[in-house]
Amino acid sequence: MIKLDSLDRRILSIISENARTPFKDVAEQCGVSRAAIHQRVLRLQEQGVIIGSGYHVNPKTLGYSTCTYVGVKLERASLYKEVVPKLYSIPEVIECHYTTGPYSVLIKLYAKDNNHLMRILNATIQEIPGIIATETLISLDLAFVRNIPIPQEEL
Repeated sequence: MIKLDSLDRRILSIISENARTPFKDVAEQCGVSRAAIHQRVLRLQEQGVIIGSGYHVNPKTLGYSTCTYVGVKLERASLYKEVVPKLYSIPEVIECHYTTGPYSVLIKLYAKDNNHLMRILNATIQEIPGIIATETLISLDLAFVRNIPIPQEEL
């Protein structure tokens, strides 16, 4: 496990609330120089603590109104390595998790409407060799998204 000191934790708390917070503002809140913040953030990225940055695009503004989770059952769990690249090739699939429980894989995808969803499921996903069944759950509304809380003390 990576050791994070109190400054690392404070920085993570601030930037996880708003990744666009300027380093000068983070430095001011933490009582250190902007250079110190920049160095810490770079180190946290190199260590894999911070995994990504950028903007999130609202799928609805691009015409993708249906958010869907699909549980995928595989013929054999070992087919995961062959199935995942095929799922990745479907642009509407934005997440893929290898899971325990009734499904081997759980994916999240966006479709423009129910007809588009049906085409993705029937003509693409269910045609992938090794997939024997799918179960579809349509999200009616996104209640919230948040980052994992940053503990301010070592655990």
